[in-house]
Parts: sequence; structure tokens; C-alpha cells
Amino acid sequence: MKLGLLTAAFPDLSLEEIAVWAASEGFETLEIACWPAAGGERRRYAGVSHIDVESFDADTVHDLLGRHGLEISSLAYYPNNLHPDDEQREAANAHLLKVVDAAQALGVRTVGTFVGNDKDRPYPENLERFRQIWPRLVAHAEERGVRIGIENCPMIFSWDEWPGGNNLAAYPAVWDDMFEEIPSQSFGLNLDPSHLVWQMIDYERVVYDYADRIFHVHAKDMEVRRDGLYRHGVMSLGMGWQIPRLPGLGEVRWDRFIAALYAIGYDSFVSIEHEDRAFEGDVELVKRGLLIARNALRPYIV
Repeated sequence: MKLGLLTAAFPDLSLEEIAVWAASEGFETLEIACWPAAGGERRRYAGVSHIDVESFDADTVHDLLGRHGLEISSLAYYPNNLHPDDEQREAANAHLLKVVDAAQALGVRTVGTFVGNDKDRPYPENLERFRQIWPRLVAHAEERGVRIGIENCPMIFSWDEWPGGNNLAAYPAVWDDMFEEIPSQSFGLNLDPSHLVWQMIDYERVVYDYADRIFHVHAKDMEVRRDGLYRHGVMSLGMGWQIPRLPGLGEVRWDRFIAALYAIGYDSFVSIEHEDRAFEGDVELVKRGLLIARNALRPYIV
């Protein structure tokens, strides 16, 4: 396996600045943020563009990363691809296709994204919209030799995302429906165990059950605040008690999770996704958090 990081944690640094630091600290890969360069989403860790997919030179990107001995693990763009507003949904879908095209040009196998969701509508209606929208997106990727890896984040961190969250693909029953509708081998998971912790889903079992669908892995941890859970209960769907942490600072057993990955033959990329508020505020604090995560994971990733 190779250990890397998602560049969205560094919105104010250039790709070259990130590459210099990452290589100097022993990281091997970058998952590169590819939101629209003109701006867009303003939620935390979104709207970051380290490759402008509408205006970039593949040789220049390869030369930059090659000078620092780095690979691209994935191109990252995580919008709401089932947004209830037609204009916003169509813009997200259109940009996702451009990210797929950029992956093809760069020789990158995987694009990470969200399925999306209309948080105010029931699951059957969202599944029907998925059936209408997603087959053509996957077909576009498959034709170009690119895989789409769906992160299993429910996207329900704040009250404006409650009650349904902004990403349908949060748990196994949904994945089964998705893969039944789109059996393409170009459609799979960007698996993040942290989101399974607070849903009380066995993340080791998930690795074994979905072995052939795991294209990419996000390394993020999760702390369940028992006082918040006591006060709000499970019906709050995580509000006030699911706390994203850096690997090593939460409840994921990284030795067991990575052991399961080795057991299924996964020998690819593990990308640290930084969403830990305790290590935000300035670039040096973000770097410190990523080094804590690196040190927690490095004993298992060689």
C-alpha cells in the first residue's frame, strides 16, 4: 500500500507547495482536489482546486509530481450529484465528467465523488433519481478507462444537511441497490471507515463483503462523544456527537481495518482526509495533524 493525503486540507497552498512538503515528510501519493477553479461550494474542505480540469497541462502535472517522487492516487470532487435544484445538479454532473476526462488525460485510474441526495425526500424517490442520472456518468467513465469511487459519507454534519444528508451512499443496503442498478466494474467505493463507526456498522466486515468494489481508501477517524449521544440520542443522526478526527485520535482500530484490507488483497492507496477541527486554523497546525495521522498509520502501510 501507499500512504498519501487529500490536498483539500491546504486551500491556500499551491500543488507544488503541497508536493514539496508531502514528499519531504514521507508521503507517497496525493489525492488532488478538483473543484471548479471559478469557485462554488463553500462548505469546509470543498471548493478547492489544485488542478483546474478545464485548463491544465498533463505533462506539467506529471513533471511536478515526478520531481518529488509522488503519484496521484485519485482526483477528488465531492458535490451533491443528486441535488434537488436542476441547475446545481446539472452543473455538478457536468463538472464531474470533466474531472473524469482529466483523470484519463493524466492516466489516473480513479475519481472520488459522492452519489448525492435530496435530503428532504424518501429513499425510494432518491433511488429513482439515481437510476435516471448515474448510469450515463458511469458509462462516461467506463468508456475512458476511469473508475468512479463513491465515498460512503452520509454528509450530515450540520443542521442544514439534516435529516437525510447530502449523500445517499452511506451504508451497505444502498450500495447493494446501486451496484444492482449499475453492475459496471468502473463503479465502486472510496471507503472511509470513520463514517461506519457512528452508524454502528462493522467496518471490517464491509471490507470483506465489498472487496471487489473498494477502489480507494480514505483514512479518517471518528470520535463518538458519549455526552452528546446521551443528550441527543440516535434519532439526531449524529448531530452533536459524531466528531471527525485524524487517524489515531478516534475509535477506528487501524490495525484491524488495514489487516482486513491486506487479507482481501487490497494493495493500493490510503489517503488521509483531514477534517479534524482540533488541527485547523493555520497551515502549520494542519501539517501537524497530518503528521500525527501519518505516524499512526505508517506502522501498517509498507
